[in-house]
Amino acid sequence: MKIIIAIMVLILGFTNPVLAQQRVVAECTVIFKITLDDGTVDKDVSNSISKSAKTVYIKGNDSRVDLVSPAIQQSVIYDKTQNTAVVLREFGANKFMNRLSKEQWLAANKQYQGMSISLVNETKTILGYECKKAVVTLKDGSIFSLYYATGIIPSVKEFEYQFKDVPGFVLEYQIKESGDNTLVNYRAEKISLSPVLASKFDIPTSGYRLMN
Repeated sequence: MKIIIAIMVLILGFTNPVLAQQRVVAECTVIFKITLDDGTVDKDVSNSISKSAKTVYIKGNDSRVDLVSPAIQQSVIYDKTQNTAVVLREFGANKFMNRLSKEQWLAANKQYQGMSISLVNETKTILGYECKKAVVTLKDGSIFSLYYATGIIPSVKEFEYQFKDVPGFVLEYQIKESGDNTLVNYRAEKISLSPVLASKFDIPTSGYRLMN
């Protein structure tokens, strides 16, 4: 029996070399730079995009994504164990909160159901990580062109629902919506594997208007 088990381990090791070498990242902070590729876009819109920032926090089974722009601040706090999320939005002095159950979270991401992922034989290095290219196509024709680090994978993949089936940590992606030539680019410009404060995932108990 021990010999059979040993043979199975060896087979799995040879047939899944990426999985064997891949490291699960359960504590990290990733800061993305956002840029716009389209010379026809209004300068005010372009300037607004350039002043926006996206930060991803992961700690165990929890994730938080902060998107800050001159017009709005939004945070999505996701709990993998419960498959639930809380969305916080701030418009000036107005603050709103949406609590999403598992069913509501899936409904909010229904546009990504049935998406297809094509792995491309193209690589680049981002922040010292070797990354491979992939293309995600949604049913409505929207396309995500992305690069993912092959050596690391987040402990929470569903926080970016459109990338949950990508076999690595997405460090760069480009969005092109159906019928629109505007390209929005997100590229990781800093990644820290230091412990993340647990308070980042605390849900506010006051100051927000509950919208559910």
